[in-house]
Amino acid sequence: MAEPQLSVRSAKARDLAHRLARRENRSIADIVERALESYEVREAGREPAASFYARLSAAYGTDIDVEAVIQAARSVNPGPDL
Repeated sequence: MAEPQLSVRSAKARDLAHRLARRENRSIADIVERALESYEVREAGREPAASFYARLSAAYGTDIDVEAVIQAARSVNPGPDL
């Protein structure tokens, strides 16, 4: 039985996959699989902003102004003592 194939309509993506496959001496399928796995790992850890703020609001029972908290914790760096 034939392997399933992925069709890519982007010439840039196709050229990049071919170039990486030649450079790393791997198959194009392996390059694409590894890139997608890396992307999945990198992006899976991020929580969308809307759900983050909803969870924060539910945990603390009130809305908090994140910008105000950041501004309150900021201080001026005096710089090097010359």
